[in-house]
Amino acid sequence: MSQRVAFITGAGRGIGREIAKTLASKSNKIIVTDINIENAQETVSILESQGAEALAVYCDVTKIESVQEAVKTSIDHFGQIDILVNNAGWDKIEPFLKSEPSTWKTIIDINLMGQIHTCKEILPIMIENGYGKVVNIASDSGRVGSSGEGVYSAAKGGVIALTKTLAREMARYKLNVNCISPGPSNTPLIQEIGSYNEGIVSALEKAIPFRRLAEPSDLANAVAFFASDEAEYITGQTLSVNGGLAMC
Repeated sequence: MSQRVAFITGAGRGIGREIAKTLASKSNKIIVTDINIENAQETVSILESQGAEALAVYCDVTKIESVQEAVKTSIDHFGQIDILVNNAGWDKIEPFLKSEPSTWKTIIDINLMGQIHTCKEILPIMIENGYGKVVNIASDSGRVGSSGEGVYSAAKGGVIALTKTLAREMARYKLNVNCISPGPSNTPLIQEIGSYNEGIVSALEKAIPFRRLAEPSDLANAVAFFASDEAEYITGQTLSVNGGLAMC
């Protein structure tokens, strides 16, 4: 993996930042996109301090116009996009019957439509360049369901289905499209959820056979594999990274 350009959504913090650091360590140039540009710039500063070449770009994945502008800025700067990591995500854990339509829309717009938007804009660039690796971040809730995450599970199930379909359609162009399916992870998002859902972290740790949440590095290493040339013959696959919580 050498001097490829990676476009990563939600890379301003948490898993996205760790993915950026891991791909940068493997000689990739990094486009750090985030709806919080200050967080994105902080990630870029970290990458540059480690000798990597990186660019912070504002991107609201829920709006295709914002994605289009982010892609244009990226192409103007680096001239290509070789790797797309659809990491941006958000959730609110609550019983389905207590959830509201406004929350449903936000969850679907970020977790599913965001990935549709970036794929729509970036896949044609990869086709033209004759090279591309897409790694979508889903969730094990999209494979087996999860109490309190009805709409989130539906959105992530959609990501898994989208991944399989795009893998079939892009195979003729020799592009790889795969999916990482994390279990509960130690991220700012889970900390936010824990602030209004007390006890959830300790309950999850007890349920996971390895007795710990996934660290961002666990997920970043899996992404790096799918983004590498070692995964050249792998496409349409969903890899669970969950410490054995769900074995499917």
